[in-house]
Amino acid sequence: MPYQLGNNQEQHTLTYLSKLGTNLIDSIVRRFSNPLTARRNRFILLVLTALLLALIILPKQHFFSFDFRPGDIATSDIRAPQDYLVEDHVLTEQRRREISNSAPIIYNLSDRVPSYLTEKLEQALAVIREKRTSLPHSDMETWRRLLASSLDTELSAAELKALIRIESDKNFLADAARLLDELYQRKIVLDGRVFQTNSRRGIEILDNDGHLIGAGNQSMEYTEITEARGIVAGWRFSGLGKPGDTRHISAVISRILLPNLFYNREASEIRSAAAREAVSPVLFKVQKGEMIVRIGDRITAEQSQKLRTIFQESRSENRLFAAIGTFATILVLLYFPYRFACKNIRKFDPTNKDILLISLLMTGSFLFFKTALLITHNIGPVFPHIETNNYYYLFPFAAGAMIVRIFLNSEVALVYCAILAPLLGIMFENSMFVVIYALLGSIVGAHGIRHCTSRSTVYAAGLKVSVVNLALALSFQTFSNTLFSMQTIYTAIFAVLSGIICAGLVSGFIPIIETLFNYTTDIKLLELANLNSPLLRDLMVRAPGTYHHSVVVGNLVEAAAEAVNANPLLARVSAYYHDVGKASKPLYFIENQGNEYNRHDKLSPSMSALILISHIKEGAELARENRLGQPIINIIRQHHGTALIKFFYDKAKTQAAANGQNVEEKDFRYPGPKPQTREAGIVMLADCVEAASRTLVNPTPDRIQGMVQKLINNIFIDGQLDECELTLKNLHEIARSFNRILNGIFHHRIDYPDPVYKGSSGKKIGFPARQKTQAQQEQGGSARADTVEQPPEEAPDQERPTEKGGGEDLKRLGMS
Repeated sequence: MPYQLGNNQEQHTLTYLSKLGTNLIDSIVRRFSNPLTARRNRFILLVLTALLLALIILPKQHFFSFDFRPGDIATSDIRAPQDYLVEDHVLTEQRRREISNSAPIIYNLSDRVPSYLTEKLEQALAVIREKRTSLPHSDMETWRRLLASSLDTELSAAELKALIRIESDKNFLADAARLLDELYQRKIVLDGRVFQTNSRRGIEILDNDGHLIGAGNQSMEYTEITEARGIVAGWRFSGLGKPGDTRHISAVISRILLPNLFYNREASEIRSAAAREAVSPVLFKVQKGEMIVRIGDRITAEQSQKLRTIFQESRSENRLFAAIGTFATILVLLYFPYRFACKNIRKFDPTNKDILLISLLMTGSFLFFKTALLITHNIGPVFPHIETNNYYYLFPFAAGAMIVRIFLNSEVALVYCAILAPLLGIMFENSMFVVIYALLGSIVGAHGIRHCTSRSTVYAAGLKVSVVNLALALSFQTFSNTLFSMQTIYTAIFAVLSGIICAGLVSGFIPIIETLFNYTTDIKLLELANLNSPLLRDLMVRAPGTYHHSVVVGNLVEAAAEAVNANPLLARVSAYYHDVGKASKPLYFIENQGNEYNRHDKLSPSMSALILISHIKEGAELARENRLGQPIINIIRQHHGTALIKFFYDKAKTQAAANGQNVEEKDFRYPGPKPQTREAGIVMLADCVEAASRTLVNPTPDRIQGMVQKLINNIFIDGQLDECELTLKNLHEIARSFNRILNGIFHHRIDYPDPVYKGSSGKKIGFPARQKTQAQQEQGGSARADTVEQPPEEAPDQERPTEKGGGEDLKRLGMS
């Protein structure tokens, strides 16, 4: 923790609580990491998370039944938590009944009635023509049966005789068709009184195909069927057998008359039902904060109706289905994006600890948003001029995605955004605007904080979130045609503040999550990069050669990581700590021996190999005890991979061959695993290259380049880079950066031209003024120290004049 408390007791308490929380998280993670139960535990965590989110997202009234009947006594004060429109069922039903009863009556006007009646007459005359010769005219009963079926009416004997005596069917039918057409130019109805009653309500007239051809009211002209029959009684026809037959024929036609304007019951009922359904419910408004009922009051019918609306009185099955539906939706949104990402996104591989963090973060975020939502619903009376929905722009939706990006990676953060945004839309009353606002803000926030190396990066990402939030807020105001209003100013201010709040929350939660979950962020890496940290200072004191080697390796890996777009900060810090395990036995490693004898000379090769291998395990333990973080621990374990300790292996083979024994190569290999990340692979390469560079006699650029190329090829051929993400192109870039750094380290210097004086004798300490030999140039360009001309000894108390140029001040520099 980067924060210090003034009170020691408070500091100890905070440390104790921190360790307690960390141990709790570690125990949970260990349970989830059990290979036998990992799959089951992840499923349990998924279901629990979905259940908690469902409980948070669902409104309270989905789980509690409030049945307030008129006359009951209220047990508490009840206010409206938001604006409601309450339906007045009695008034709504009354209006629907009135509209239904006043809906127009549907009538059909048929133009086929004249032709239909004419066809009946033709059928009757056809029968007469067919039977006239074979059937006696006196057989009235048979004639009555034959003609009654054609005309659909009973005939008297006089009417039968009149029909049989018709002489010219053609002339008769022509007159009958003409007269019927003239008659049916009128609107003939069956019952005039019923039609008159219906016309007062209003009628709609449809044609044979059901198309509306007109409407009518009580002033509409019509002819009743009885009146039409009276008109038919006065008709005259040609082609009859006797003049007196006209009366009988007219009587037959009048009886078979039909109305051409008739009532359509089915269409009228459909029209009435449609009019009823078109009536909107009669609503009255219950405003937010309005007191519905006070404690101890007797509930009235109106209050009971309001309460039923507010608490959504419904059947228990509906509440259960709503809960199950919400839970299932959340379960689907959590599971399928996760499965898709595992199968298709290469870098999406969250550990059990990561999944636990995401679960807690998502649950905590929704609990925070639900609390904020309830506060905004009740803050309306305090700021009545601000619309409730405008407060949504103030919510820090992007904070969770920013935290996920800091501790995990961009791929996991993107999946988190894809899950978070739809769930927020469900909680915020299925608002698509909230989905878009949360999704884009979270993506921008996660992108802006991708390389968080300082606290200022967090606030820079927050400002980016503010910019995209402001753009979306103004766009949404344009949607609602309220761009030029005071509400736009409020939404703009809230949108900008949202990004700043996100940055503040993220900055505050970073050290808490780092401590509880033992994550290593770039900010923590910057703290660990301090060379005055206790672990590095101990390494510097106990193993100075290893310390210097680690610092040089850190420079190499940082340049190489930048060349291949890896994490240079993680690579450099890991290089600083990759050999901390050597601090326990520093003199068994060549860089710390100096001029002392080699302790491995008295050990067997297998024991020497065990000592060299042990620094991996001891380094990982030291890193775990000092809470360096899992990424650094992994690189400590992986920076040698499964490489062979060749010197001692060859020595062991030589000794074994003399004794007739066999040597297992696996006993002289590091335990691994091989490097799993690019940073681990770069540390492995830099470690080997830096150590080998110390053996170069004359480190010219060509020799350095050849050494680097040979070492990288050997490591690649040995398969140590098989499991990391370094490509051949990456290896070329790494080798180029190594060459550049090593050439800078092993640069040449020219001899100093000014002589160095010792004492007052004026004797020069320096190299003879002669050319170097070829052998000396190959050895580094300087003559050996034994060629220095030595001056005679002088008394220590002899006065000596001071030479210009500081020779007297430097007389004992480097001497003792």
